[in-house]
Amino acid sequence: MRGKFLVLEGIDGAGKSTHVDYIAQCIRELHGVDVVVTREPGGTPLAESIRSLLLHQPMDVQTEVLLVLAARADHVRQKIRPALESGSWVLCDRFVDSTRAYQGGGGGVDLGWIDGLNASVCESVWPDRIYLFDLPAELAAQRRGGRGGPSDRFEGQDVAYFERVRRVYLEQMRPGAQATTRVIDSRMDVSRIQITIKEDIVTI
Repeated sequence: MRGKFLVLEGIDGAGKSTHVDYIAQCIRELHGVDVVVTREPGGTPLAESIRSLLLHQPMDVQTEVLLVLAARADHVRQKIRPALESGSWVLCDRFVDSTRAYQGGGGGVDLGWIDGLNASVCESVWPDRIYLFDLPAELAAQRRGGRGGPSDRFEGQDVAYFERVRRVYLEQMRPGAQATTRVIDSRMDVSRIQITIKEDIVTI
């Protein structure tokens, strides 16, 4: 039986990465399955090399899209699809909607072009559940500031950029994704967020 594919989305500072290990633990406990935890960009040796370029090397936004999709192509073929076909569940920090939100919403790239590339790369690999961690951009900026200076060139973007990213997440999620998406209010405390997620994981 094919495994399930769960994805965490949200702007930098929204707190999604805080819950990765907890969600993986819940899946194991509630469904008794193996869980492969991964991330984008990244997840394979080649994709991690591309990730380093994306986060730290200046480039135009169309180049960003093409590099993200190159990393995703390797990630899907080498890690995500084989894991799902083996019956494992895959938990991924970011996937296709991050490209729409960041390069589309934040960078102004045509969403139709991004969608076409994603469809070609992903083929039948699409999330069974998306947890969108939502937080106003100003609050997310305060959280990022509490961690010190920006760790990469995306975290260094201004609040207006993240407002555009957030808007695409909330208003223009990938067609068909709305039915699989659960929006998590990241202003809640950690324990409330974890209860909300656990209650949903039972239903998957």
